[in-house]
Order: sequence, then structure tokens, then C-alpha cells
Amino acid sequence: MRHGKKINHLSRTDSHRRAMLANMASSLILHKRITTTLAKAKALRVYVEPIITKSKDDTTHSRRTVFSYLQNKEVVSILFRDIAAKVANRPGGYTRILKMGNRLGDNASMALIELVDYNEIYSLGEDSTEKKTTRRRGSKSKKVETPASAKATAGDADVKESAPKADEEKVKAVKPEKEAVADVETPEAPVAETVETSVAEVETEKVAVAEETPATEETTPDEAPAADELPEADDTEKKKA
Repeated sequence: MRHGKKINHLSRTDSHRRAMLANMASSLILHKRITTTLAKAKALRVYVEPIITKSKDDTTHSRRTVFSYLQNKEVVSILFRDIAAKVANRPGGYTRILKMGNRLGDNASMALIELVDYNEIYSLGEDSTEKKTTRRRGSKSKKVETPASAKATAGDADVKESAPKADEEKVKAVKPEKEAVADVETPEAPVAETVETSVAEVETEKVAVAEETPATEETTPDEAPAADELPEADDTEKKKA
């Protein structure tokens, strides 16, 4: 009977089971995730996590101990060089098992087992170094104003009150500047008036000059001089005629 025996033999002999778990652990370290049956994934988690914990202590003794389980020099070097540095701050729980439904052939329940620190989807935004804080249900923190905080609030109120006053002073300081600019610009108005008066005087003078000049009488063809008024021709001209 198997009373009190929690180990799953996986329907294999001890040597076969150890060889299979060593191969699966090597594949998990190389590829960071593998797909297998749910029973094998649970057995592999118990087998590989103590090996990963052993890799945190990088000594010759630890390397030989891990090699006795995995029987693969390349996998041992990857474990101590890369994975040990990645899981240095994690106190256990290096693997994750995700159920994937049943297999078509024999309807066996399948699962995916992976190393937690190499999954970028689930570990996005997580920080293993953060400490979790718990909050009690009955305790509600109420803010009590101390004299120092009261002074600070009073100081803030004074600042808020003084702010409009400062704005008013700025407006008052700006207004005299605008008035001074207007005073400077006013002398331009008389100049325009003098120009207009001078133009009007010139026009009146032109009109007066035009009135004083006598109008020239134009001779029309109808008002031609009579024959009697014509001057007498010279004697020489008569003789020639």
C-alpha cells in the first residue's frame, strides 16, 4: 500500500524516472519553458527547484552536486552563469505551471512549465524587491492639524490674499506708462492741423490771383475787322498790282 507516500512514480522504475526528470530539467534550463503532462510538470517542479537554489552558491562543490543530477556540462554552465544571476533575489518559486487542456490522443491533461523570471508577459511591471504592505480593516487614519500645519495653511492663505494685491499694483504701474505714452503722442495732432491750414491758405491765394488777372478776349471768326479798318497798302504794292 502507498499510505503516506506523496511521491508520484509516474508508472516508471526509479532509474527511468530519474533519467526522465534529468532530461526534462535540462530542457527547461535550456529553453526556459516546456510542454508536458500535468503530472510530469508537478514532479519536475519538485525536482528542479532545489537544483536552482543550489546554483546560487557558485562553488566547485555546488557545481559537482548539480552535475550529478543533470549529467550535462553545458546545462550546468548556463544554470550557474545566467539563471542563477536572474533568480538571485527570488526566495524560491522559480517555476510556473499553466494548464493547457487535454491531449487529443489519450485525453491526458497537458500543462506548460516555465521559469518565472523569463516570462516578459506575466512579469511586466512586477518588482520582486518591493515589500507588500497590509492594511487593517478597522484602522482609519484621520488627519489632525498640528500648530505647524495650521501655520502653514495660514501662510498659504496670506500668500493667496497678497497675490491679488500684487496684481493690482502691477496694473497701476502699467497705467501711468500708458498715460505717458499718450502724452508723448499728442503733439502730433497740431502738426496735422497746421498742415491742413497751410493747404487751405494756398488754395485761397490761388483763387485770389485768378480773380485779379483780366480775362483775355478771344476773337471769333464772326468778329473779323471790316475793310475800312484795314491799313492802306503801300504805293509799291499798288504799282505792282
